[in-house]
Amino acid sequence: MKLQKQPTIADTICDLRSRKIKRTFFSQINTLIDWDNIEKLIDTDYSRGKSAVGKPSYSGLLLFKMCLLQSWYGLSDYEVEDRLNDSISFSYFCGMNIDEVAPDHSTLSRFRTALTKTKTFEKLFSIINAQLEAHNIIVKKGIIVDASVIDTPLRPKGKTNHKVTEDRSEEEIKAKKQYADSVDTDGTWLKKRGKYHFGFKKHHVTDNEGLVIGVLTTTASKNEIVNLEDVLETVNIDLPKDIPLKADKGYQSKKNAGLLKKRNLKNHILRKAYKNKPLTRWERKFNKLIGKTRFKVERTFGGIKR
Repeated sequence: MKLQKQPTIADTICDLRSRKIKRTFFSQINTLIDWDNIEKLIDTDYSRGKSAVGKPSYSGLLLFKMCLLQSWYGLSDYEVEDRLNDSISFSYFCGMNIDEVAPDHSTLSRFRTALTKTKTFEKLFSIINAQLEAHNIIVKKGIIVDASVIDTPLRPKGKTNHKVTEDRSEEEIKAKKQYADSVDTDGTWLKKRGKYHFGFKKHHVTDNEGLVIGVLTTTASKNEIVNLEDVLETVNIDLPKDIPLKADKGYQSKKNAGLLKKRNLKNHILRKAYKNKPLTRWERKFNKLIGKTRFKVERTFGGIKR
């Protein structure tokens, strides 16, 4: 039987450093942000119910902070629930005591759906970014657009035997089916890298350091290429002229190139090869340079350094 590898002293030191970075980042955010105003807005648009034993349910602020953690670390509903129960720094940021259990994934899904319908997410990020901008936290040297799929646990049961929208397809297929009452009917199907997803898609706009300055939530089947203008509309700070907008090749189109020109943004969207038209040497070099910056930002969703 293969023995399980024990962590070395170096592993332990690296883990402690990682935890310290998270605690420092969370402490800074909690100091800079006026959460009272955030909580008031959430409570206006989100009604807390009662738990099965009659106790008040989880606060909207706690659930919103879980959504922030999802954005920063690229976590699913299941993963952020587990991390909150596992990580002292995560639970500290969300205002939970060590003996409390995190809200489950279905509670978070219902909360997100409620705030998406009322467009409260956009309002909340607007308030947060205004406060961060006042402290000169937001870096306006460039912006990056990306999208991530958020699976909902309230998905239809059984096999997916109907036609589903392929990732990056401009044709959106809407399944006309009757679902059970337990299914989140606002979600849609998406097939990505051979796997089926049911839920939503978050389109993020970040600065060069990975700080979210705009977010748009759509159904999972919505293609990024047709949503760029709507995503940019969620950015609630003034962007300087001629800063670059970086995005992967899924956003590449003549329409989007024209949109960026109209908004005085440099087009740093990765170049895309077409049938019988491979990338030129210059385009390959361009993609390599832009890809380095995007990789830096994508890493912040897995281990933010600020």
